[in-house]
Amino acid sequence: MMKNQKGFTLIEIIAVLVILGVLAAVAVPKYLDLAAAGRQQAAQAAISEIKGRLSQAQAKYILENGTAPNGAVLYTYASNTAQFGANLTAMGSDFNVTLGSTAPLTITVDKVQGKNITAVTGYFNAAGD
Repeated sequence: MMKNQKGFTLIEIIAVLVILGVLAAVAVPKYLDLAAAGRQQAAQAAISEIKGRLSQAQAKYILENGTAPNGAVLYTYASNTAQFGANLTAMGSDFNVTLGSTAPLTITVDKVQGKNITAVTGYFNAAGD
């Protein structure tokens, strides 16, 4: 009566589920580590962007004033949106950037896309320091 029945046995289905469970247990932690490493790299990129903006502000200051600014002067100049024409540390909501006001200027990123990360720090030496 029951000839030619086709399908999987319960043992075969359980074996597949066990294999998928083992693969998931190995893959998920690696994915989480990869995401955290990606956030750290994004923070490094944000610091490089701020350094570029500081360099641009320094060049603009030199053109306008004829002398190179020290760190404190550059910080004041670059932080003045009306004078520099842009908010130096505005990186949207993706990064939380803090800029120190003493030489060398300290650039710190401690949040990427709303997630706390181990703080990444970079430094910028103004030409007048």
